[in-house]
Amino acid sequence: RQSQSLLRNARYGLGLQRVSADRTLSISLINSVSLAVIADSNISVYPFPELFLLKMLDVLYKTAANVLPSLKADITVSKQDSCIRNWPNFVKVVEVGPRDGLQNEPKNVPTSIKVDLINRLVDAGVKDVETTSFVSAKWVPQMGDNKEVMRSLQKVPDVNYVALVPNVKGLESAEAVQTETIALFLAASESFSKKNTNCSIDESMERASAVLERAQKAGIRVRGYVSCVCGCPYEGKIDPQKVAQITKFLYDGGCYEISLGDTIGVGTPGSIATVLTEVTKLVPAERIALHCHNTYGQALPNILIGLQMGVRVFDSSVGGLGGCPYAKGASGNVATEDLVYMLHGMGIQTGIDLDKIVSTAHFICSTIGKEPQSNVTRALPRV
Repeated sequence: RQSQSLLRNARYGLGLQRVSADRTLSISLINSVSLAVIADSNISVYPFPELFLLKMLDVLYKTAANVLPSLKADITVSKQDSCIRNWPNFVKVVEVGPRDGLQNEPKNVPTSIKVDLINRLVDAGVKDVETTSFVSAKWVPQMGDNKEVMRSLQKVPDVNYVALVPNVKGLESAEAVQTETIALFLAASESFSKKNTNCSIDESMERASAVLERAQKAGIRVRGYVSCVCGCPYEGKIDPQKVAQITKFLYDGGCYEISLGDTIGVGTPGSIATVLTEVTKLVPAERIALHCHNTYGQALPNILIGLQMGVRVFDSSVGGLGGCPYAKGASGNVATEDLVYMLHGMGIQTGIDLDKIVSTAHFICSTIGKEPQSNVTRALPRV
């Protein structure tokens, strides 16, 4: 029954209309495909039904014409109509390690090391790098060298350097060093907003409006962030509709992209799907990014769900650096090298050289005295 159900669902994408009408042929086809899938030595890598079905369909493409020669003329496989139509050719990876990763380090990282890290990331093919934040050095001393970092960066064609600003004062500092792209944070949790920015969500939206208006006049691009989209360390589960409303506010305010952050890493494919379902009712999926922390080991599965639902931009941190100062035990962002390894293995390009990004992870982790929080970097030697 499960096999026939899978085939019934698959046929709509494959155009095998006559298969479902012929029980004998359906069973013959399913048996052939099942045997081919079972014979695959990698069957253990399919942790949930969607991936098993994708593998099954991949085999189906290759075997259907041989199994059903009489239907050969009727078999039409269209990438646009298939069940894997949501697998894009290219995904944008936004590297947040130099800012979101290093701001949580107990010791300040020298400016020269930060600049070297950013240059290595760009050399590895990263086109979007979150470099620093223009926040008070009193509260985030690790980012106290923000102007020096921005002044030291070389202009590289098609590379987008992004700096976080919390308010108009931060924007003024960013403007002073010719910052072309800024990031603006809002929280979906009242408690987290008050703890992180010392103001309510409504107050933070007023601040954001002032930043958006000034940035627009200055010709500065703005990337939006919504934190705690799946859960808050103080309030627990967050209402997905609240996430959607805040995302819409940033979208209407002119943000070219809004990144949804699972700040403490409690999200699962189910909760991520629920959030995206609500958000994409108000904001186009092509304007959404996902920012997944890996506290419970769910970052890559969550990204896979994002891919299936039309998201084409994902934040990551080299070496898996990062965390959340307000959430005990929260781990860093998904490691850039783990994300790139998975995407390339799916045939999705990123423009990033895996060997170089692994080498960069080894460099920064050894420099600051940390073990890489990346399975890929631990598995691959330093080049």
